[in-house]
Amino acid sequence: MGPMGMGSLFLIVFVALLIFGPSKLPQLGKAAGNTLREFKNATKGLADDDEKTEKKEETK
Repeated sequence: MGPMGMGSLFLIVFVALLIFGPSKLPQLGKAAGNTLREFKNATKGLADDDEKTEKKEETK
């Protein structure tokens, strides 16, 4: 599967407008952004913990 084309993106946006309506889309976008931000912060915290653990093991 290659990258999505402009036609596919328009189709997805059109279907989303039909299902959720134009008043709900900004709320859905904001919720999705917050979810991705929290996920990114959580995974960054896990990566930082792994680096700290590796440094402790190297100094022993």
